[in-house]
Amino acid sequence: MRDNSRKSSAATQRAAKAFTRRTVLRGAAAAGAVAAVGPFYVKDALSSSGEINIMMWSDYLPPSFTKAVMDKTGIKINFTGIGSNEELLNKLKASKGQGYDIVSPTNDRAPQWEVEKLVQPIDMKRVPISKVNPAMAKIGDDLWNFGGKGSHWLPHIWGTEGIAWRTDKWSPKGQFPSYGDVWAEENSGKTMGRPHSMMLCAGLYMETTGELEPGSMWNGYKSEDAMRKAWETVTAWCIKNKKNVKILWNDGDTQKNGLMNEGVIVGQTWDGPPLALKSAGEPVMYRAPKEGAMAWVDGMAIPTGARNIDQVYAFIEVAYEAEAAGKAIDTHGYNTPVLGAEKFASAQYSKNFGDAYPGNALANLNPWPPTQPWYSDVRTEYVNKFQSA
Repeated sequence: MRDNSRKSSAATQRAAKAFTRRTVLRGAAAAGAVAAVGPFYVKDALSSSGEINIMMWSDYLPPSFTKAVMDKTGIKINFTGIGSNEELLNKLKASKGQGYDIVSPTNDRAPQWEVEKLVQPIDMKRVPISKVNPAMAKIGDDLWNFGGKGSHWLPHIWGTEGIAWRTDKWSPKGQFPSYGDVWAEENSGKTMGRPHSMMLCAGLYMETTGELEPGSMWNGYKSEDAMRKAWETVTAWCIKNKKNVKILWNDGDTQKNGLMNEGVIVGQTWDGPPLALKSAGEPVMYRAPKEGAMAWVDGMAIPTGARNIDQVYAFIEVAYEAEAAGKAIDTHGYNTPVLGAEKFASAQYSKNFGDAYPGNALANLNPWPPTQPWYSDVRTEYVNKFQSA
């Protein structure tokens, strides 16, 4: 590995450890006065009549937001939905950075994107970054400053992965559910999860039962030997209990369908899909588990082959408007880094947030650690072993 890769990895680990809900809230309070700056104009944004090609998570562009972009810029959005970081990276690698103007990698994937050289530095003079929570804006400066050329990433939407359930068919034994509930015999045939993350979180659960040494799963990010030692045990355990899991999902729609139409009573999910169902009046709850919810920030990055650059910055300007971001919250169910956006969301959003993160849940968040290319490759090896079993 090159020296600058090692430096980037160290910076990434420091920033990942620093990202907690507490730092987010402190950053928001500190930036309150700064956020009230005057309007930020992108050249020709209001008269732009072009198109923009976006490859982003499948449920991130609800109609309220795409309408706001069209009304304010005249830009037509051509949208390609994705369900995983691997899918996003592989598609852009296949096109050699061509064909898309904005993509949405997750904060922890910086080491993989730095190696591939598929995204370009962002012209921060054209970004109203003062409208964004500074703790999240700093992720781009710390993790995505490739080759000292400045940030290659902007925060867009953040959320967690935890436990969702049907309130009319199941309830946790205490205030908090557990990752272990997805694998439990009593829930056999009525659970779901995403392979790689449910395997990681199965390991976190196993640490609480004594089946793994505490810290084993996080130590796995530090060396391949430590990872293989932990994941060998976890994979064997997951294969043994695979019969209890009904659905392996890869996107938000599959999560919703599992809860509403496929007989799932409890699952490991993102926060957005179940909270959107909850807001619509369905008997669904989402909550951080006692082992700690997995926290992530999905961003906006500009591929090296992007052609519609003016449209990119016009899109970003709308994305960082509090009203547009706040109204989108009610549809996609996630959270936004845009300061003041919650004022434009419904009262249901605040209730959902309180239900999802009661007690010490926010202090107990687990930021996804930096994912080095070697880690991703080895994880895929074990995931494939699990899925083919």
